[in-house]
Amino acid sequence: MAYLEFDHVSFVDGPIKVLHDISLTIDKGEFISIVGPSGSGKSTFLKLCSDLISHTEGTIMFDGKKIEDYEPCEYRGRVGYCFQEAYLFGETVEDNIKFPYIIKNKDIDMERVTKLFDLFHMSLEYLHKKNTALSGGEKQRICLIRSLLFEPEVLLVDEVTSALDQENTLLVESVLEHLHKQHGMTILMVTHNEEQSRRHVNRRITIESGHVAKWEEF
Repeated sequence: MAYLEFDHVSFVDGPIKVLHDISLTIDKGEFISIVGPSGSGKSTFLKLCSDLISHTEGTIMFDGKKIEDYEPCEYRGRVGYCFQEAYLFGETVEDNIKFPYIIKNKDIDMERVTKLFDLFHMSLEYLHKKNTALSGGEKQRICLIRSLLFEPEVLLVDEVTSALDQENTLLVESVLEHLHKQHGMTILMVTHNEEQSRRHVNRRITIESGHVAKWEEF
């Protein structure tokens, strides 16, 4: 059974049909890159996967159930999303780490926090840093850590390395590969980087003018 399935899904934004009649299936544990020209509908596709926006036509199923039938908190606990622009809450890194626990009314799991900081080559001293003192690469790593605190089954990443230098890009890629291979996490990654779109992934989707133009296997 497909883990994530789009059945004749379209999305209309005002007078514009952004996605047209998308039908595809994604299996559990896949690592898929999503490519295509700017404005082709890649980010919209990810937002539909995350239920941040609602599809206009068709059906989206996750783990055998329509996504609109999930409680929002349950669904977003299972499907994590990391945006292209690193947005941080509050004033400090610690504010960002505490926030997901606060909204779930849970105590901070410092063992989990420590493991994630280690994974991204960051010390816990970062917790006390001001958001404004962080570099772009550091902000993006904190956003990824925040998305992974409750270990989602699916991680959606939208151009998260586009503004990073080579060192930070390779670090983020290595973490994604680790999550996929060692934890079986399903990952969907939007990228404009041709080489990145082939590394580590098992399939690649090309979206053009709101249509799935091509599927490739690696």
